[in-house]
Amino acid sequence: MEAGFDPEAMIVRFKERAAAVKKRNLPPVGGEERQMFIKQAEEDFMDFAVIGDADASFTEGVLTLTIDLRPPGEA
Repeated sequence: MEAGFDPEAMIVRFKERAAAVKKRNLPPVGGEERQMFIKQAEEDFMDFAVIGDADASFTEGVLTLTIDLRPPGEA
């Protein structure tokens, strides 16, 4: 898998996915379904944004993502 795998390109794709979730239109649903859709969009955004902020390295077939979850100013 190492040949041709670009971890930085993967990170870019996750950033793009996070941005796409933010632009996602709400379907014409109401009530509980609407709340479930909103909750899923929030979780999708969080997941994609966290990976999109990662520093990636790919060494000897091992992908390592480093994600700093400390609050701003504590780094």
